[in-house]
Amino acid sequence: MASPSHRRPRGKRRGLLVPAVAVAAVGLLVSLAVALTPDDGPDTARATATSAPTDAGTRPSVPPTATGRAPKAKPSTVSPTPEPSATTPSARPSRGSTPTTATAPRPASGGAPLAGRIRPGTTYSGVATHYDAGDGDGACLYGPSPDLMIAAMNTADYETSRACGAYVLVRAAGGASVTVRITNECPAPCAPGQLDLSREAFAKLAGLSAGKIPVTWSLLSPGTSDTVSIRYKTGSSSHWCGIQAIGHRNPLARLEVGTGSGWQRLTRTEYNYFLSPDGTGCGGALRLTDVYGEQLPVDGIAVRPDAVQPTRVQFARH
Repeated sequence: MASPSHRRPRGKRRGLLVPAVAVAAVGLLVSLAVALTPDDGPDTARATATSAPTDAGTRPSVPPTATGRAPKAKPSTVSPTPEPSATTPSARPSRGSTPTTATAPRPASGGAPLAGRIRPGTTYSGVATHYDAGDGDGACLYGPSPDLMIAAMNTADYETSRACGAYVLVRAAGGASVTVRITNECPAPCAPGQLDLSREAFAKLAGLSAGKIPVTWSLLSPGTSDTVSIRYKTGSSSHWCGIQAIGHRNPLARLEVGTGSGWQRLTRTEYNYFLSPDGTGCGGALRLTDVYGEQLPVDGIAVRPDAVQPTRVQFARH
């Protein structure tokens, strides 16, 4: 038989169970009521705002809405404009530069965009003859030649004096060679490809008694320590002038004079002067361009007819 201290009366156990069931039912009803309540109150908004605190240094630039919620920032689709680097040329012309009326040709690599019939990297075949060159002056009107290593170019390749001043390497069939500068024109019966060498130059290839020998020749861009010189033709003034460039390493393609609105290209004559018939640019700034497209600016050269006036510029070697 169990001890009285461990036994509880049945009536008291049933009485305690009823209040417990009632309390549980009330709790269930309260929970359902809370769950069905809509989440639109200010407490909900505050909870949302405080769930992801915003640091003062990263505060969104857009003001919060009336509900207290700041819209999420979208990534920007516009990239910042990069600042020009030191190696990027500016499209804006530099201050003090001379304006141009056309796009300036750029130096060409491995080509000669302004070359005429005589082009770099090309070997020409023909014959070489010789003549008495005297002091070396010829149709190009350069004046006397100090070494007489000169030649006259046939009319076709002379090309209205475009060949003047060109350096040419001439090779004979036997292997001998000589470098000459074109200072003269050889009219008919000189054929295309033919060179009429000074006697001094021809003697480097063969005996003068040979008279005519087969040769090949090609354009050179020789090394030199000289700079280009400018000479105004006899009779030149501020109203009319003829301008000549002397001592250029590469064949000259253009000579331009500076004007108030840009550069004006002068016409080249068969006697190797560039003419300004109305005096435009006479005594002003010049711009020289070789067959490779390289340009050399020359400061104003005073109009002093027949005087050879040196510059400080020279074309690059190719």
